[in-house]
Amino acid sequence: MPLLLVLTFIVVPIVELYVIIQVGQAIGLLPTLALLIADAVIGAALVRREGRKTWAAFRVATQAGRVPGKEVADGALVIFGGALLMTPGFTTDVLGLLCVLPPTRALLRRRLTGFFTRRLGIAGVVGSRLGRSRGRRGSPSPEAGRPRSGGGRGGVVEGEVVDGDVVDDGS
Repeated sequence: MPLLLVLTFIVVPIVELYVIIQVGQAIGLLPTLALLIADAVIGAALVRREGRKTWAAFRVATQAGRVPGKEVADGALVIFGGALLMTPGFTTDVLGLLCVLPPTRALLRRRLTGFFTRRLGIAGVVGSRLGRSRGRRGSPSPEAGRPRSGGGRGGVVEGEVVDGDVVDDGS
């Protein structure tokens, strides 16, 4: 976490200043400022458009009774990308566009979902246990949906937990 804070508050502003200075030396002060303002205005319009589309997709998913995992992830990426686009600088604008534009947003969503799935050991925001157990052509594997036998997960155990073990309460 401290490394992330250092990157966010020290490295990113230094990189942004360097890039702005380089662009300013190449094209001049006024064109650089105009480009930064145009980036912010175009970025705001793009975020508004993509935010509306994502919100509409969220509403359709919830009205259809689906869990809107993909839509929530897209909304988070659009918000994050919008914040980057509103931050003055060219580097953050490029990263913000990657989060906001639909093709790159879909790629980022899949990558982040996979990362969090592996990192947290859960099905993730968009994935599910059944979805991961499907074969190549999308048909469920023979084990999909079959209850586990034995003392595996999923059963209710009455008792008290002492030092990580379940102790029978005598009932």
